Amino acid sequence: MAVRPIALRPPEAAAALGVSDDWFNQNVRPFVRSIRRGPRLRLYPIAELERWAQENATPVFEGD
Repeated sequence: MAVRPIALRPPEAAAALGVSDDWFNQNVRPFVRSIRRGPRLRLYPIAELERWAQENATPVFEGD
């Protein structure tokens, strides 16, 4: 039985959005809530990444 993740580490979160780690850290990370465990572990809930993507999506017009 496969387990579907509900939160991702930063490199996985960046990959899920299709962006680089640096771009994620500069443009996404400040705007999504995260789960912090200890001094080094930070997880980003998939629901937060999806919310950010929906809020930052722009309409696609024909001819673009």
